[in-house]
Amino acid sequence: MTKRPKVNDLFDASLEIHLRAEAPLADKLRPESWAEFVGQEEAVGTGSLLRSLLESDEVPSLILWGPPGSGKTTLARLVARLTKSFFAQLSAVSSGLDDLRQIVAAALDRRKLHNQRTILFIDEIHRWSKAQQDALLPAVERGVVTLIGATTENPSFEVI
Repeated sequence: MTKRPKVNDLFDASLEIHLRAEAPLADKLRPESWAEFVGQEEAVGTGSLLRSLLESDEVPSLILWGPPGSGKTTLARLVARLTKSFFAQLSAVSSGLDDLRQIVAAALDRRKLHNQRTILFIDEIHRWSKAQQDALLPAVERGVVTLIGATTENPSFEVI
């Protein structure tokens, strides 16, 4: 099944088609279903607690920790494909408080108007400053967003 590109105008559609065609091989081969996801059986294998929660669309906030290439981003993207929640993604390397505020405001509106939850995936979350992480905390604690963070650093020391 081919996924249609998100289109805001004619140029966006063309850009998405070209980017998909020229994507790196690793991105083209990224799993799109549980059947294609290999590894991490103890965490997301059939019958595991996390897998059961994800399949019932009860996504908890979580931090995915592991070395590069271990499947953190792939798992987050798989959750995005399989959930009924809206999926927002940030890179901690290139985003800041303004980006977070926009996502939280949109999440509040989405919940109010459509009763739709928002999952916020932050890649390289350990790169956010303490102030940025502190600004995120109230939205997670209130349930405005469900956080999925990915980090290669030990979250006990790098993530608040």
